[in-house]
Amino acid sequence: MQVQNRFLLLVMVGGAALAVISLSLQFLNLIPTTPTVEERLLQLQPPDGFVRSAVGKSRKRVFPVLHTEEPSPLSEAYGYCNTPNRTEQAWEGHSPADYKLLSVQVMIRHGDRYPLYSIPKTKRPAIDCTLSTSRRPSHPLLKAFISHMGKGGGANWESPLSSVPRVPNHSVCESGELTQTGVVQHLRNGQLLHHAYKQHRLLPSDWSPRQLWVETTGKSRTVQSGLALLYGFLPQFNWTGLVVRHQWNTLFCSSSCDCPARNRYLEEEQRRQYRLRVANTQLERTYVDMARTLGLPTRQLRAANPIDSLLCHLCHNLSFPCAAASDGGGCLTVAQFAVIRQQQLDDEVDRRRVGLYRKYAVLAMYPYLNRTATRMERVAKGRGGEEAFVLSSAHDVTVAPLLSALGLEEARFPRFAARMVFELWRSPPVARRAAKGGKARSREGEAFIRVLYNGEDVTFHTSFCRTHGRPPSQPLCPLTNFLSFVRRDMFRVVGATSYRDACYKLPV
Repeated sequence: MQVQNRFLLLVMVGGAALAVISLSLQFLNLIPTTPTVEERLLQLQPPDGFVRSAVGKSRKRVFPVLHTEEPSPLSEAYGYCNTPNRTEQAWEGHSPADYKLLSVQVMIRHGDRYPLYSIPKTKRPAIDCTLSTSRRPSHPLLKAFISHMGKGGGANWESPLSSVPRVPNHSVCESGELTQTGVVQHLRNGQLLHHAYKQHRLLPSDWSPRQLWVETTGKSRTVQSGLALLYGFLPQFNWTGLVVRHQWNTLFCSSSCDCPARNRYLEEEQRRQYRLRVANTQLERTYVDMARTLGLPTRQLRAANPIDSLLCHLCHNLSFPCAAASDGGGCLTVAQFAVIRQQQLDDEVDRRRVGLYRKYAVLAMYPYLNRTATRMERVAKGRGGEEAFVLSSAHDVTVAPLLSALGLEEARFPRFAARMVFELWRSPPVARRAAKGGKARSREGEAFIRVLYNGEDVTFHTSFCRTHGRPPSQPLCPLTNFLSFVRRDMFRVVGATSYRDACYKLPV
């Protein structure tokens, strides 16, 4: 009996230890706490009228709550890294039965990159920015992708894109360079979209340059991210039919970038950010402690923007930087990182409360949204040969204002390899009653829009469809809502009725 009791005690102690370890890993976001796509599919009952997914199970249409509780700064930071080590959900390409997909427009943020800033008196993170299938993270398409990128001279590259390397190629990463993690993130994104849209036959095998539109800024990280996603979406695509267009401004505003009021709102927003930081005494103490550890003036450390480098260390599972032995040899800590990251989360809350950033975002993203709306309207009218798939490879400073302009204020700041997708659908034809003695005819179905962010359907969280409701008979949002929003309604937040009026109506 005594032996049996000891055995039971050991079992109980061992079980408790495993539970503690599991909870610790979940808190640090090292293992997924939510079911994988396949597990979710097994849990969901297939709803009537919805098409089946590529994995052979019906996916239930969901309308997620974007923001339910404040995350811890560490768990949020791991989510920002977007490490490609787990199954990801993707609701793109799913619609009521018999709906036809007409076009898809995608904006992405580039993938994981090397820091833009370095912390003085510390070693730079040791990361190799060449590509190798023997190094993690990897991807089944990586080897073929590397080979295919070597044939890219046959594409039509707008200046200055032709001189940008098509893959990261430095054994010691350069500032802001895309890493292998960043390439794999977008190969995965592209493969997700490939599986989501292949059954819809979005692009013919002999697609023309007009049907596939690719645009990017001139930074190597956006060029390479766009190519990685494109290869995942269209493996072994034809280089000779590809035209890669250059966007000189990170707002993708083309020839409509002149907007004095937008710049004024941004200046006011930056002043708000500064006031919030100065008022945070815990943040100031943390910077003082970090500077003392590294033997630096506090002002110099703050100017070096240490969060950029610390995020890289966190995302790549590297020890936090330390000072040289001659400067004391002290190391920065996770606790210090958490304080800075928490201040950034607090800033997001205050930004939504004040509303200056929303005004900036509306004016910043109108040109891009207007082109998106114009393309959709043109395709919906049935003009042949129009853009079926549009890819815009951009930055966090592009995707963040896009989220805000659409009214998705509760969405988190764009992680590495974030993706925003606009889908255009047409409902089935509607039968008309035949006139006496005449033939029955059918009326063309209506055009609808879906908006997805990182695979989640956020259509009914947008400003233009939030009040539309979700009737069971029509779970998509009319395209006319989006057109009215872009051409008139979005300017209400700045007290104007048009882009020109809003841009030259300077805030007081």
